[in-house]
Amino acid sequence: MKKWDQYLQANYGTPSIELVSGKGSVVKDADGKIYLDFLAGIATNILGHAHPAIVKAITQQASQLSHVSNFYAHPNVLELAALLQRMTGDKSARTFFCNSGAEANEAALKLSRKTGRTKIVATKEAFHGRTMGALSLTGQPSKRNPFKPLIKGIKHVPFGDSRAAKRAITHKTAMVIVEPLMGEAGVLVPPSDYLANLRAYCDATGALLVFDCVQTGMGRTGDWFGFEYSEITPDVITLAKGLGGGLPLGAMVALGKAAHLFQAGDHGSTFGGNPIATAAAIAAIKTIEKEKIFLNVKKVGEYLRSEIALIPGVTETRGAGLLIGVTLDTPIAKKVVKQCESLGLLLNAPSETYLRIAPALNISMKQAEQCVKILQRAIAEVKNG
Repeated sequence: MKKWDQYLQANYGTPSIELVSGKGSVVKDADGKIYLDFLAGIATNILGHAHPAIVKAITQQASQLSHVSNFYAHPNVLELAALLQRMTGDKSARTFFCNSGAEANEAALKLSRKTGRTKIVATKEAFHGRTMGALSLTGQPSKRNPFKPLIKGIKHVPFGDSRAAKRAITHKTAMVIVEPLMGEAGVLVPPSDYLANLRAYCDATGALLVFDCVQTGMGRTGDWFGFEYSEITPDVITLAKGLGGGLPLGAMVALGKAAHLFQAGDHGSTFGGNPIATAAAIAAIKTIEKEKIFLNVKKVGEYLRSEIALIPGVTETRGAGLLIGVTLDTPIAKKVVKQCESLGLLLNAPSETYLRIAPALNISMKQAEQCVKILQRAIAEVKNG
């Protein structure tokens, strides 16, 4: 794509297609080719493209008030913060709005310094963002090494290993940050008692427990945040991706004593919680509730995991709801993605051995069936050369 290379930096590589329009989970490229979108902006377009409720909300808001900064309040930011408080089930919850998952995790990192401690425990292979603080939390050497030195005092332990976590968490630990399900590393599901154990270790030492729900949140797993199965409450929840219904919006929600650590002037974001992005978020949340979309997430997600597991060349499917990891028996994942693209299906390969599927939460069963058929064909064609 000549124009991309001519005008943009090379950090993403060069895209193979240019998308120009979409409706629901169907998108069209500049050549008029149609694709089923099973990546949804990397788990972001939770109601697909051009959903009427979101289009109406942002169009109406854009005609009234587009941006005011955080020197002033506006109705949408107040309503969305109240909705998030209700979604947590905890009236102590207080929200800081920003624009992305990396920013939300940066805010959590900064909040942890208000405890007077500096040590942090994170997990190996975790992904928390690419800004310098979030990158320091990220447990992937390939992303970290080119940008060292990073923030000191962060210890990475194996995900799902309660014993390793217990050894690492001490009275010097400011916070423990973990994904309820590890997204980019392979949609890994931890042991059922793992999050509860982390809660107990943090309670014993006074460390903050932070759940990075950037990828698992906003109904992606069939619950609002993705940690509900653990039946425990963290001190901090970070959100982004699906929160804005396709627009840039992140949030750091603090609960209990953590909700009062930030004081005036401690942190800020010029665009965080702006009227248009929060209008989209409110519309997305209300639509999910009105249309009982969580039921669809669980039904279609179960279908995809069970049917894809039967495809020759697939060794395992993992995840919850519509966040699905697919492990292949040979390192051909990126080739499979390219073949799927040629057959009209968009998904993602974070590594050579596994695929990530994260469609809109209102994806239809018919579209799920099409996804399975195309994926099966793509794997077979790649394997057969």
